[in-house]
Amino acid sequence: MCGIYYVEPSIEEEIERFIIKYDAGKRPGVKPVSFTERDIRPTDLAPVIGSFHGNLIIRDIKWGLSGYQKGHVVFNARSETALDKSFFRGGIEHGRIVIPATKFYEWNKRKEKSTFGRMDGAILFMAGFSVGAGAEERFTILTTAANASMMPVHDRMPLILEAKEVLPWLFDRSRTEELLGKIPCQLERKTDYEQMSMF
Repeated sequence: MCGIYYVEPSIEEEIERFIIKYDAGKRPGVKPVSFTERDIRPTDLAPVIGSFHGNLIIRDIKWGLSGYQKGHVVFNARSETALDKSFFRGGIEHGRIVIPATKFYEWNKRKEKSTFGRMDGAILFMAGFSVGAGAEERFTILTTAANASMMPVHDRMPLILEAKEVLPWLFDRSRTEELLGKIPCQLERKTDYEQMSMF
């Protein structure tokens, strides 16, 4: 599960370097995006990486699909069943995106907060998809079963891609099922209530 994550300004330069490296030296198409230091919550505008006519772009989209009930938003979708549900299928087929983050938070059953990030300090590339267009475009983050680093806190976690998997996720539909079923990398966990745990 992922209900709040964090971005910081330095991530913008990292993403631009990533795009230049992996998108054949092209600079990203950039609209003004919100790379201010902050926590991002459902219904916030957040920067995402997507594709446009074969090029990578960065743009702001609101987090959370309009739900079945008025005022309800769907901010996570299970990777294992997303393609089976008509509500999500179109987004998986045509709107795959990547959500960059510095770290994300999760709470255990005792409401104790843990912070998760990559052990190497690199960007977290979370897989997701968007639906709609223009001002009505919304995105959700895909989740998967928790790996060993996440299990002490929660049974779900974001579907985290490696840098080399970002372009296949965005552009190669033949690899979608494979990537939906991947096991994310082990993460570093920091807490305020116990010593830092590394797995």
